[in-house]
Amino acid sequence: MPDMPLDPDERRRDALREFLRTRRARLTPGDVGMPDGGRRRTPGLRREEVAVLAGVGVSWYTWLEQGRDIKVSEDVLDAIGRALRLDGAEREHLYLLAGLNPPRREPAPALPVSPELHRLLDAWSPRPAYVQDRHWGFQAVNDAARVVFGYGDTDLNCLVSYFTNARFRTTNTLWARNAPGVVGRFRADMARYPDDPEFARIASDLAAVSPDFAELWDRHDVSTGAEATKAIRHPEVGELVFDATLLPLPDRPGLNLVLHNPRPGTGTAERLERLMSDGPRLVEAG
Repeated sequence: MPDMPLDPDERRRDALREFLRTRRARLTPGDVGMPDGGRRRTPGLRREEVAVLAGVGVSWYTWLEQGRDIKVSEDVLDAIGRALRLDGAEREHLYLLAGLNPPRREPAPALPVSPELHRLLDAWSPRPAYVQDRHWGFQAVNDAARVVFGYGDTDLNCLVSYFTNARFRTTNTLWARNAPGVVGRFRADMARYPDDPEFARIASDLAAVSPDFAELWDRHDVSTGAEATKAIRHPEVGELVFDATLLPLPDRPGLNLVLHNPRPGTGTAERLERLMSDGPRLVEAG
């Protein structure tokens, strides 16, 4: 008779067991300031040593590593994470495998745009692209984005420009349809950083000058999504339709890359080539 498939909780506990075992196996007593204790049949720390380091019972830790259905707390998981020298990603993984919500990470300061990112933006032309920070501030904008969307030297923030850049609003044929989602995504991003006052400052300042934003902000709607459609009626070449994708940059915490691809079948690629035929230049925002 074939084995019955594991249910989701069993799969999670099975993954937890293997994760704890492999994290334990990579450490030696010397790594954690404990005496060697002679030869070992298997590499790494013993279960009782992890239990001592974490301040939990040996039996309880053994049950946890065996994947038994036991209750765990955030304090105990934090202690085990310290005992096993887990980094931030591993600690988050431990929480998820234990069936708990991961602890909120402290936001790291945004790193500057790297030369590699500058080259990527340049290579993406004649298609629009830019890099924005967690507050939606423009950190680098390629020339195609400036030409297509009408961004100028005073456009420092994507959200603010959406509601205050008259040219962008006039030429963006999907402005009204997309505006609620734009505001909802900013509010969702704000909720990820409850201790960061910059989001509230941006929203307050923008609400003071844009009644449209103020009305949408007061709805308290939230939305998610890393993809969107943008349609621009450009005065020189006509309608340009783009599929926009936001890509977080793991090696640059706090920065996101936003790429715009011409929508197939709309003639956008050909019109864009004609519009940018003089050759785009990379221009840094700010």
